[in-house]
Amino acid sequence: MNRYMFIARYDSAGARGVVAKGGTARAAAIEKAAADMGGRMESFDFAFGEDDVYTLCELPDNKAAAAVALAVNSTGLAHVRTAVLMTPAEVDAATEQDVHYTPPGT
Repeated sequence: MNRYMFIARYDSAGARGVVAKGGTARAAAIEKAAADMGGRMESFDFAFGEDDVYTLCELPDNKAAAAVALAVNSTGLAHVRTAVLMTPAEVDAATEQDVHYTPPGT
């Protein structure tokens, strides 16, 4: 399974929803969404500052991750950014690839 970090920021209505129902309800909602996509939630943490939530999930593929992000973003109550996480070994394998790249303007 692939690992993803979902970074969420609530708008004012989304924050009111957290106040009304509590943080554990939000974690349960994401846990269910990940399970429905054939994955699992590893962690769900609230933060303060620019971002409100950091969630780590294992999901089968990018399609499943996109579906979760789209479902959350479509509510308009939160904005989610998604980061695909890689292991150090995956980065090592990537550095061994022969890439033929031409920079812009050359």
